[in-house]
Amino acid sequence: MNKTIHPTKDEIEFLNLSFNRFLDLFGEIMTDEFWEQKPSYRFTKIKDIFAVYSEILKYPPVQWVIDANKRPNHSNVGKDLFKLIRHILLHFPYFEKWDDVWINRPIVNLYSTHQLFIDKFLSENEGKEKLKYRFWEEKKKRMTYISITFPSDYTKGYKFFLKEMLPEQDGTKFSAIFMWDILKVQVEEIRNTDKL
Repeated sequence: MNKTIHPTKDEIEFLNLSFNRFLDLFGEIMTDEFWEQKPSYRFTKIKDIFAVYSEILKYPPVQWVIDANKRPNHSNVGKDLFKLIRHILLHFPYFEKWDDVWINRPIVNLYSTHQLFIDKFLSENEGKEKLKYRFWEEKKKRMTYISITFPSDYTKGYKFFLKEMLPEQDGTKFSAIFMWDILKVQVEEIRNTDKL
């Protein structure tokens, strides 16, 4: 049994870097001004927050938080869905804005000799019922309702747009808030709360 005490010295350095970057991105994404920026600028920041979150997921105590949560679909969204989006954005860097991102099964599996995570996730979730969520924006005193929609024809090779699964603005805000709800249990102190 591994008896490593977390965080280690190296993990503290990693966590400081990753949490600081995550919080900078989170703070920016949650502002109205961010959504007035050019789609290409927003897309860069959105890609970054999914990438940073995916790196933070490597820290074992974060995995424990996700695995211990008993809410329906919590792990599926908090880990797998966000990992899927990160993989799509990383492995298909051909797009300049969220609404243009698409994939299909033949392109996902091109040059692959085994089933990749993207293909596995989309195949397993094909045609599943929408996941419905809501999130609260404290500064605006506003509740937003959102649905996560899974593709119905992915295994048939049809083109699937990311915006069909998750709309850019509300989907990104929902994702950022969901991510932060998982991550904040790891934080002892936040000195600057202006961005939250």
